[in-house]
Amino acid sequence: LNKYIMDKRSISETIIALEKEAMPAWIKGDPTPFLELYSKDFSYFDPDQQLRLDGFDKIKELYESMRGTVLMDNFEMINPLVQLSDSMAVLSYNLNIYLGEKLWEENFTSVYRLENDQWKVIHCHVSQTKPPTPWA
Repeated sequence: LNKYIMDKRSISETIIALEKEAMPAWIKGDPTPFLELYSKDFSYFDPDQQLRLDGFDKIKELYESMRGTVLMDNFEMINPLVQLSDSMAVLSYNLNIYLGEKLWEENFTSVYRLENDQWKVIHCHVSQTKPPTPWA
């Protein structure tokens, strides 16, 4: 394999690992590892928020209000895909989160930017995998 393909594979593996490593703390009520991934100009779409949250302070406020309350048993990252350019990467995957017999299914997209040789999330979009439709 040529160097570009190896670098691309390495970057993809790194970005997937960043989110996989942050998730165990999240499902135990600790948002700190995710907050450490976010850039200062981070923006966020969440299915439980009416409007996009803009800026690190807004997401930190939301996550701190949830600290200790998000308590799940396990998670599964399904079919992760990283799409790359020189200093940007988009990670998308399906996320299954389990609590006993209950299952949450979400679509998850994180946009990463290379900042000072570190990959930081500048935007995240979460949506329900099977949302109710008003016309159904």
